[in-house]
Amino acid sequence: MVCEHRSEYLSLVNEAKSAVASVFGRKFLGFSFWRAQGGLVKRRAANKSLAKFKDRIRQLTRRSGGRSVQDVVARLRPYILGWRAYFGLAQAPSVWRDLDTWVRHQMRAIQLKQWRRGTTVLSELRALGAPENVAKQVAGNTRHWWRNIGTQSLNSVLTIGYYNRLGLPRLL
Repeated sequence: MVCEHRSEYLSLVNEAKSAVASVFGRKFLGFSFWRAQGGLVKRRAANKSLAKFKDRIRQLTRRSGGRSVQDVVARLRPYILGWRAYFGLAQAPSVWRDLDTWVRHQMRAIQLKQWRRGTTVLSELRALGAPENVAKQVAGNTRHWWRNIGTQSLNSVLTIGYYNRLGLPRLL
């Protein structure tokens, strides 16, 4: 469609999304920009995009769904791969590391919630090769499973490799 008058062009522009302004403090296609050392301008995923990612992961990893960890990984996999492919141009590795850690934190929560009882936690952790003291420590604290997730002892058993074997992609 060819517009012959300037006013017709102006009606096609979304004024809420368009502006003549500095790139800093603006969002463009889910990216924001920041100035690194030496004045180099780099891109990262915008805060709103990161918040949407976390909300979607929370939705996919709800602990009340009655799904196995393998089912959750199967649902997460296409979303994480797509998100990583789109935002792969971002130049903020610390953000990727933090998100990757956060996703695995969510997965550990699902795992402990599903095992539920201390005896199940103890036997499952032993089967995964956890040291006896670690398995007993985590199993003895099953009423506070969210607190258990952040412990180094549980992270040493439910490792990145464990989730890699389940097929959960990394964000790094």
